[in-house]
Amino acid sequence: GLRVFGEFLARHGHKHIYLPNPTWGNHIPIFQNAGLEVRKYRYYDTENSDLDYDNMSSDIKDVPEGSCVLFHACAHNPTGMDPTMEQWAELSQITKDRKIMVFFDCAYQGFASGNAPQDAGAIRMFIEEGHNLALVQSFSKNFGLYGQRVGALSVVTANDAEKAAVESQLKITIRPMYSNPPRHGARIVKTVLSDPRLTNDFIDQCKGMADRINDMRIKLRGTLEEVGSTHSWEHITKQIGMFAYSGLQKDQVLALRDNHHIYCTLDGRISMAGVTSKNVEYMANAIHEVSK
Repeated sequence: GLRVFGEFLARHGHKHIYLPNPTWGNHIPIFQNAGLEVRKYRYYDTENSDLDYDNMSSDIKDVPEGSCVLFHACAHNPTGMDPTMEQWAELSQITKDRKIMVFFDCAYQGFASGNAPQDAGAIRMFIEEGHNLALVQSFSKNFGLYGQRVGALSVVTANDAEKAAVESQLKITIRPMYSNPPRHGARIVKTVLSDPRLTNDFIDQCKGMADRINDMRIKLRGTLEEVGSTHSWEHITKQIGMFAYSGLQKDQVLALRDNHHIYCTLDGRISMAGVTSKNVEYMANAIHEVSK
């Protein structure tokens, strides 16, 4: 979906796209390979381990009119820090004033708040406020269909004629790329979301996974504090979603790998889905050891 819409943008006059800094690492080559220059807006305050909203909104106000800006819809990867609904409302107005093409990437719906419908709140707000936006969704994580590569690309248009034109151009982009997608995983998602009872089961099961991850956040932070770490680990429990943007430096990450056989990305992003009641104490002690 990202690559398709990136190429769609490049075919229709866009030269660049704005991404949050930091963002999912694969965003950058995907859009570069689609023919777009990748530009960035500030997003994360590393010093305070928090959302850098003031600089984020300031940068977006400076984006050239008519540009495309990508937002993470919920559970920002890798930081786990999202704007509040009040901040989303401000961003909606800023992007509308700048005639910005808004592109939402929604990869972790259900894992942010634990409520899948609530996690789509920013998207619904932008649509209600009149944005003709694009949205790409992944069902890999929340449906447990990682090997099926299931997702959806949606575009909100002004009218039926624009809808037909956009759909036609997307098909022209898709045809030489992959022609037709596999159907099996998509039909599973359609079956679930077309049935109210199964949809409720899906929402409840997402909440169960989100609650378990949040429990591990509390346990990891608490154990780090118990073992005597002098660092603040408050950000671990402030963040949401699948990842903890730990603040560990590259040399500390390598020490975790070499000395304790714990693996995370070099920017310190820990997959909280891999933290369990059986390994959380080992992880906390190892993190404490390399970050003293």
